[in-house]
Amino acid sequence: MSTIEDISETPEVSSTTTTAQQEPLLSTANEEYDPNTPIPRPPLAELTTRPPTPVDESEMAAASKEVNPEKTVPTASSSSDSIFSVIYTVFKKVAIVGSIYLVGYMGWSVAWLIAPVILSVARDELRKTTEHKRSIAKASAMASEKDVILARIDELPAWVYFPDVERCEWVNKILKQVWPNANHFARTLVKETIEPNVALALSNYKMNGFRFDRIILGTIPPRIGGVKIYDKNVDRNEIIMDLDLFYASDCDINFYLGGVKGGIKDFQIHGWVRVVMKPLIRSMPLVGGLQIFFLNNPNIDFNLVGVIDFMDMPGLSDLLRRIIVEQIGAVMVLPNKLPITLSNEVPAISLKMPEPEGILRIHVVEAKDLMKKDIGVLGKGKSDPYAVINVGAQEFKTQIIENNVNPKWDYWCEAKVFVELGQSVDITVFDLDNGKDDERLGRATIEISNVIKRGIVDTWLTLEDAKHGLLHVRMQWYKLTADPNDLQAALLETQQLRVTSMSTALLTVFIDSAKNLKQARTSSKPDPYLIAMVGKHKEQTAMIMRDDSPVWEQGFTFLVSNPENESLQIRVVDQKTGNDIGQYTYPLNLLLPKKNMELVSQPFQLQKSGPESKLIMSLSLRILKPAEIIEETELNAGSPDSSAALTRSSSLKTPTQESAKDLQSQTSRISVESPIAEEQVTTMNASPAATPYSAALESGDAVLTHRMPDLTSSAGEYGLGRIQLSIRYSVQRQKLSVTVHKIMYLPLRDPSSIPDPYVKLYLLPGRSKESKRKTMVIKDNCNPVFEATFEYLISTAELAQTELEVTVCSQKGFLYGGSPIMGMLKIPLNDPEISSNGVNSWMDLQPEIKHD
Repeated sequence: MSTIEDISETPEVSSTTTTAQQEPLLSTANEEYDPNTPIPRPPLAELTTRPPTPVDESEMAAASKEVNPEKTVPTASSSSDSIFSVIYTVFKKVAIVGSIYLVGYMGWSVAWLIAPVILSVARDELRKTTEHKRSIAKASAMASEKDVILARIDELPAWVYFPDVERCEWVNKILKQVWPNANHFARTLVKETIEPNVALALSNYKMNGFRFDRIILGTIPPRIGGVKIYDKNVDRNEIIMDLDLFYASDCDINFYLGGVKGGIKDFQIHGWVRVVMKPLIRSMPLVGGLQIFFLNNPNIDFNLVGVIDFMDMPGLSDLLRRIIVEQIGAVMVLPNKLPITLSNEVPAISLKMPEPEGILRIHVVEAKDLMKKDIGVLGKGKSDPYAVINVGAQEFKTQIIENNVNPKWDYWCEAKVFVELGQSVDITVFDLDNGKDDERLGRATIEISNVIKRGIVDTWLTLEDAKHGLLHVRMQWYKLTADPNDLQAALLETQQLRVTSMSTALLTVFIDSAKNLKQARTSSKPDPYLIAMVGKHKEQTAMIMRDDSPVWEQGFTFLVSNPENESLQIRVVDQKTGNDIGQYTYPLNLLLPKKNMELVSQPFQLQKSGPESKLIMSLSLRILKPAEIIEETELNAGSPDSSAALTRSSSLKTPTQESAKDLQSQTSRISVESPIAEEQVTTMNASPAATPYSAALESGDAVLTHRMPDLTSSAGEYGLGRIQLSIRYSVQRQKLSVTVHKIMYLPLRDPSSIPDPYVKLYLLPGRSKESKRKTMVIKDNCNPVFEATFEYLISTAELAQTELEVTVCSQKGFLYGGSPIMGMLKIPLNDPEISSNGVNSWMDLQPEIKHD
């Protein structure tokens, strides 16, 4: 097989090469490459359809000199030529102004002006196109074969780049032959699957009546640029292959939306498709079925034509375009698969029941030094950034941080991973622009296989497609176990994490069918569909027309916070009337004592339905268990290439050595509202002995409370009083929690003026406004009780270089002209105890320390 490096340059170019009919650029797999035989060039007509390699004007001039050596290009014009040029320019301007004046003077129609303008623009475009073709022809005539190929390097198939991807021209020939029949299958898929989903999505925007009128996918079949077969670490009962798919169709699709006709033209899709053949059987066709899906979101493009695109009412075409792309992803992008049964020996559950391999917990911590996209009064302002996380068809979105190029999101999400190899986490940062399309601030990608190898990844990523910007992300891989004894450890971990949206288990549901549903209408059978819900997560099956015993054969997965107190709720609904024709509730704690915590193809008696109405479904519960954490040294010992992969140790460093000092002195430490404030906070009276923080978590209390004796008998070394603080750093959440409990024995400077104390907190160095925290003011009290908790989002690297400044002030100090500061102290945060059990103690207030 020949490669780019094997192609020899041809010093001389025949004039007939550019006009004769050419053979394909690259030989087929069964042809041998002879280095003595020159490879013919592609037709110039093919080059004109692609953007050319930029050619410098000086090089083109030099090329023209070599082609026509007798002709020379004048370097300067004569004086007579310059005079004639000025006269011609003046005459042209006078003619234009005079023609406009004449049209107005004569009172002619404006069409007399529009027509010449249109003709002039069309002539200029035609002239540019002609010059463009001539430039390409001239450049290709002067270039070698290798340069011509390199000019089109982006469009070469995958087998050129990757040694483990093989050519498959024979597959393309077969596809061309069977495409008319596959065309019919694709039309059925679009009509039965994509059309109802698009109609349902548009109905959420009060746009009803969407339907496809004509679906003609054209005569151009998809093209496979290469195929990769997996022969290692693969189950012996399946065959896995990846296909580099490119489909540029000549389709003609018409649809109606609320009586308005539109169309889709020039549909294109490009991406890697995985085909899984399973299970392997002993009778023909030897393969029980297929699973076809895209590993990641493919590149999809198409043109909307007709009234919808012309009117653009307003933004309707953009909305419709986005919904169509989303619904294509909902059918064939993981975790969604297109199952095809090839043998009746294979039960539907083996192909259609979801099979997640694990859960990826993602923590988007912060970003630094993002680009400034908003325009302020004095020039460039800041940005309003947010991040979008994509794992296949799963999409998550952080909150928007306004007017900040160093946002701290502290956003958590969990993605279900169905394929370890080939999938990636794509994170794109946008700047919110109201009324316009949001601008990209950069993107980053992490291979999921790297996270699985290490267990935990904590790293700074340089944003791509951006001039500058860094993104801090943390990810952890969770395996799925069928051991109910792992549930308590998972519950304890979520309590320590103190993020209410995190899960401890995964429920897989396979809805097979229903039997003998009651009639919602007396005249005809129901049009049933099923809704399954766990917590706030809801999934819906397809609708089956006029059938009281529908067969759905659809599977869903649900993340479960606590299976001990949650349940699966089932509703069967008639589409025409909207009435429930069956209900069922299954408590998930009933699965815990079952063998492998699963039920296979069990019938369940539906409630509020007929006496013989039953639902056939399968259930499987799995507990989330953290994967074993592999340190960088262990990976380096086992893999020579692991140095280029993501490592957990990167969380202990700043993004770059050059910016280390900047990150350590970073003043924009923005915290989010503590989840503690959203919950009901209860105070636990501690025993006189100190209670470890971890013991409090095990007892179910997830808030910082009193760990030391409630009272103190001392006013401190300086006689300024003592303050009770609880300080703890969560490595998992990258958060510093500070609780100000109370102050005792504040000095009474003036018996007639009892202080109104409050506490201020700052992070040093910097003392920035973003790090300022302040308690409420307690009126007329020398022993105030605050019980206020504050949180800072701060990385482990910054924590080691940071101090906490605690200042006790009196509001009355401002009124009497004295210093409002009654006492203060500085606490280094590099104490290991802060990151383990937490520091909880009484501390002496010190005299005021003047700061720079």
